[in-house]
Amino acid sequence: MSEEAKFLRGFDGEARVGKVLRNLATITFKPEDFSSPVALQMAISRIYESVLKMMEEGGPKARYIAEVRFTDDLGNNVVIAIDLGEEMPPFSKEKVKARIVVELYEEE
Repeated sequence: MSEEAKFLRGFDGEARVGKVLRNLATITFKPEDFSSPVALQMAISRIYESVLKMMEEGGPKARYIAEVRFTDDLGNNVVIAIDLGEEMPPFSKEKVKARIVVELYEEE
């Protein structure tokens, strides 16, 4: 049996837990939307159409997420989002600690 080559690294960070409307996640502005008044108007129209479509499909669906922030080994700030589901997570505070584990390995 060959031993699998892998490397584990852990990071400590913090997370903010909150509720988002899942369908609204696709309704976003992009940097190029602010390049001119016409681009902004097109973005607003695109968002308006997305909101109408969402309402036709039964409205927004609430989900709980954690916005996790940590600093990598090169000093870069990293932010990821984790979907915690439709039920309120069992935390007593909005801000909690986070431990991030990265595993590097080769597939055979």
